Amino acid sequence: MTTSNQITPGMTLNIDGKIYRVESSVKVTVAKGPPFVKTKLRNLITEELIEKSFKPDQIVQEVSLVERALEFLYPEGKEYLFLDTGNLEQVQVPSSILGNKIHFLKEGIQVKAMFYGDTIFAVELPQFLEIMVVKTEDLPAQDASAEGNKSAVLETGAKMSVPLFIESGDVIKVDTHAHEYIQRV
Repeated sequence: MTTSNQITPGMTLNIDGKIYRVESSVKVTVAKGPPFVKTKLRNLITEELIEKSFKPDQIVQEVSLVERALEFLYPEGKEYLFLDTGNLEQVQVPSSILGNKIHFLKEGIQVKAMFYGDTIFAVELPQFLEIMVVKTEDLPAQDASAEGNKSAVLETGAKMSVPLFIESGDVIKVDTHAHEYIQRV
């Protein structure tokens, strides 16, 4: 059993059937009134940040998320189909969990997924991926901030700014976290 006095940032809690990650936790004592633990919690499904206060020694339910390796297969409607490489079962991941990461998904990419039971809460892409450029176009002249660059469309559908020497058919290394071109491969 975990008490509210033991809450630390990074913990995962089940509160009213919803899973939250603790972003911050502070023990507060006031001159008049009992002390309490003030926390900021992030809902792992909606990404909403809430503040919640707990009484001292209040029982809280800590949960542990399980990390599993998945391999992307293909999109299926508004969901994306992955193969769990551990038990070879297919896993459907809603696009709401993936967010902007869908722009870097191509067949065979390995990702890390966080599960609580059979519910998936987060998917983490590899930081660097090698993706082919399918189309390039010059940026408008008024876009002076991207001088020396042009726009490229990748095989995954992502659009990004690349140097002028990159052409259609080139394979480039992309930073998926920063959404940036790194180098030509």
